[in-house]
Amino acid sequence: MAAPDYRIDGFEAASDRVQDDFETVTLCDDMYAGLAAHHTVNGRESFLLFYDGAAVWDVPGTAEYIGMHIERDLDERTFTFEVSRQPTVPLAQNWLITRGCPPEGIEPDRSVGPRPADALTARLEDQLRYNAEGRYTLLDQYTHNPGTFQGGVAVSILLYDAHPDAMEKPYRLFLEETGPSFETYTVREGAFPTAEAADEWLNTRDTPLPLAPELPGALGRLAAAARGRSITAVTPSPSPDAPETAPAPAPGGARTRGGRA
Repeated sequence: MAAPDYRIDGFEAASDRVQDDFETVTLCDDMYAGLAAHHTVNGRESFLLFYDGAAVWDVPGTAEYIGMHIERDLDERTFTFEVSRQPTVPLAQNWLITRGCPPEGIEPDRSVGPRPADALTARLEDQLRYNAEGRYTLLDQYTHNPGTFQGGVAVSILLYDAHPDAMEKPYRLFLEETGPSFETYTVREGAFPTAEAADEWLNTRDTPLPLAPELPGALGRLAAAARGRSITAVTPSPSPDAPETAPAPAPGGARTRGGRA
């Protein structure tokens, strides 16, 4: 995967605070895998999407994707930046899109890393990637990555859905599961009346996930487009229980979603 391309040679941080923050964020950027980047033609902005290969050894549950937005003052030769850590690629893309990045400019190369396993996965990712501003509020998230070649990766995301058609069950649990082969992954959405009900299901998993109904309108059109994509379907792997301690590095390197060991 590509190394970070900040394009700040010849620029200085706009303030000491910006410099300190940038040094903190990029301290371990040799572990960042560049998934996608968009640089505006006028050179004023860059939108970057990274996979953080060091997250597997961070606090258990740490989100593994990083979105970065860099703005440059071409007259003053200074830069500022924003950064956000997100649990999945679509949420990181949405963060960048809401800051002005064109959606087509931040698409990862699908030839590297796992692919969506089925049309439903693609639709739900579109739902998160292109959601209208203010629809979803992120309440909680957890990434379970054992960092071994024997286990896959499971990400749980609890959101509050402000869409009018979601009023009866506005708490949405998105589950992204990548199998041990790291070839494909699935995404499923559960609907719950309360956050407590979602937490209880996630902790026990003694019943099937109560799947959310497909919403009408624009999201329905996205679903139809997703069904038309040529994607091989697989059976989702069961989610492992959340770890209680940070995983130890696997012999020969950790297995990651970012395409690098």
